[in-house]
Amino acid sequence: MRYRKLGRWGLKVSEISLGAWTTFGDSVNDLPRIKEIVKIAYEGGINFYDNADIYAVGKAEEVMGEVLSAYPRNTLVLSTKAYWPMSDDVNDRGLSRKHLRESIDKSLRRLRVDYVDIYYAHRYDDDTPLDEAVTAFSGLVDAGKILYWGTSEWPAARIAEAVAFAKGNGLHPPVVEQPQYSMLYRERVEDRIIPVTDSAGMGLTVWSPLAMGMLTGKYDDGTPDGSRLADHEGFRERILSESNREKVKQLKLVAAELGVSRAQLALAWVLRTGSVSSAITGATRPGQIEESLGASGVELGADVRKRIDEILAG
Repeated sequence: MRYRKLGRWGLKVSEISLGAWTTFGDSVNDLPRIKEIVKIAYEGGINFYDNADIYAVGKAEEVMGEVLSAYPRNTLVLSTKAYWPMSDDVNDRGLSRKHLRESIDKSLRRLRVDYVDIYYAHRYDDDTPLDEAVTAFSGLVDAGKILYWGTSEWPAARIAEAVAFAKGNGLHPPVVEQPQYSMLYRERVEDRIIPVTDSAGMGLTVWSPLAMGMLTGKYDDGTPDGSRLADHEGFRERILSESNREKVKQLKLVAAELGVSRAQLALAWVLRTGSVSSAITGATRPGQIEESLGASGVELGADVRKRIDEILAG
């Protein structure tokens, strides 16, 4: 396993990480299987485990807290997020100071830790002034409840504003952005986000680098019942098309020539840029995390990257 810094900051994360959206309490509810997946991930060098309070409405944090309590805390980089409504209460949502202070305490209890390494603003909050949100996140750093904070799926302009406000007022700035990024969903990140985050010294921890499994070849011949694209209409409309299906089939030959799977090729591709600190993967079975681990260290030469770009542009 190779490790990368979060942008210019000192924290190092495994370039392949394990996310909770799939693995902890959502698609997988079998605790022994979750423990087996995490054991493979940990022994394979993964130190970064990503979560959010909204995943399974807190259950994902509870399961992660139980499973990861078996490992030394100092060897783990844990992240979680806040923004989405966690109840019907009018203040149990967003990025207000009240919600963030209460949410982090609840997350820490569920995760069974005293602090998280990274705390994300899960979306930009139009109802909360930017200065309130930035000040609140910075205050949580000062309180020792979080070590760093970041943004997730924020507009580029808002990220730039948050960095400028923090630096202009002696506050802790965001150090990482978490966007969706893959071979099949790239223009927004490459054209808008990376210029801003690179300039600010921020890293990227990208989610859905396998395009909800599309890039693994799982959907070559159709949409299996119970698959993530079958169950998530929004992602299905964005990703699942005959054009994308054909591109994924063509990538099979490129992967075979490199001696890797299409999943490993897709992960190596998002990691080809130093702007990306970690590719967040999910796993519903042990074999999937083993396959993802094999992507760390895979180098894509200029000729391979050119062939991939030609396929993706087709």
